[in-house]
Amino acid sequence: MNILIKKAQIVDPSNKEYHLKKHDILIKDGIIAEIGTNIQAGENIEILERDNLHVSTGWFDSSVSFGEPGYEERETIKHGLFVAAKSGYTDIVLNPNTNPIPDSSSDIVFLKNAAKESATSLYPLGALTVGAEGEALAELYDMKNAGAVGFYDYKHPLKNANLLKIALQYNQNFNGLVHSFPLDKQISGKGIVSEGEMSTKLGLKGIPHLAEELFIARDLYILEYTGGKLHIPTISTAKGVKLIAEAKKKGLDVSCSVAIHNLYFTDASLEGFDSHFKLMPPLRTKEDSKALIAGLKDGTIDYVTTDHRPMDIELKRVEFDNAEDGTLGLESAFGVLNQLFDLETLISLLTKGRERYGIPTPKLQVGETATLTLFNPEPEFTFDTENILSASKNSCFIGSTLKGKVYGSIAKKQLIY
Repeated sequence: MNILIKKAQIVDPSNKEYHLKKHDILIKDGIIAEIGTNIQAGENIEILERDNLHVSTGWFDSSVSFGEPGYEERETIKHGLFVAAKSGYTDIVLNPNTNPIPDSSSDIVFLKNAAKESATSLYPLGALTVGAEGEALAELYDMKNAGAVGFYDYKHPLKNANLLKIALQYNQNFNGLVHSFPLDKQISGKGIVSEGEMSTKLGLKGIPHLAEELFIARDLYILEYTGGKLHIPTISTAKGVKLIAEAKKKGLDVSCSVAIHNLYFTDASLEGFDSHFKLMPPLRTKEDSKALIAGLKDGTIDYVTTDHRPMDIELKRVEFDNAEDGTLGLESAFGVLNQLFDLETLISLLTKGRERYGIPTPKLQVGETATLTLFNPEPEFTFDTENILSASKNSCFIGSTLKGKVYGSIAKKQLIY
């Protein structure tokens, strides 16, 4: 792959030499050969030019679901990775949200082999417990050796506190990263939306903030006792941000993430009973959203994730109470975040965090492998089904006015554009 990117503004806050400067970038055989002005194209060099072209190192998402194996009608691995690449993501962490649940080394090998030819790299999570049933630890060490970058019972809270304790202790032997979804099912009961004024107004059963915060506090106490590495995915409350900030001040090895939809929408979006807004964790209040955005800016929250979750149409086009949770997020991510953060902060959020999972961090420098995202931060548009590349169409962002266009990405000697 030989490409000459012309007159691109480089956005790379970690690289003072090129940051916010306009340069040509010559890529030969997948390697950045030259960065400069007025680079001349030689033979067999594809020239790439676009209006207001911006370039950053490739983007990273810590929480993506597809369907394969078991739910290929929702999304296959190959097509899902194509969607990720077109959306600017060159590395994704795949949730264990399939049938069967990946809880053995052979499952991890299957997932990695299915992604080999794709431009976007896939890093699988293995289930923390057998079948994600919360009863017994899965084959963690074997899955780690097979390529799992962490362990997570996706969206299934671990009600057995002692099992979490044992998992954190055991994973210290091989530097494993334990995920724990924060939801106390005894507190949440049959709730389906956030408890508050809107749930009362709509007559929907609510999930109190307490259900999330109790488990965050519990998990942090256990982490303080055991040591180890803990990741708390997709937090949604202001108090949750405070609890994690306090834990980090103590020196605990904890990270956390927030889903983009919990930044952009609030429970006010539920008024039309649109099942696209049925999510887990649920949409919260404006005060929670503000606290989550502030947590990203000050570093308390480590990752912003799409929490991309394709779903069959028949699981969404039903009464709100009976609909499944989940939304697409890859295609709309940049257009949403570009309205919430300045460009430098946004690119920092989209490119940081790989080291937590042991994933190599790409560099925009001569001699490095080209792992780049191409975009234009300016155009505004209304996000509609025609903007959805995924096999499923369950996006809560349909009808939203977004800002910015992703042209595509370059990774593993491939241009997805």
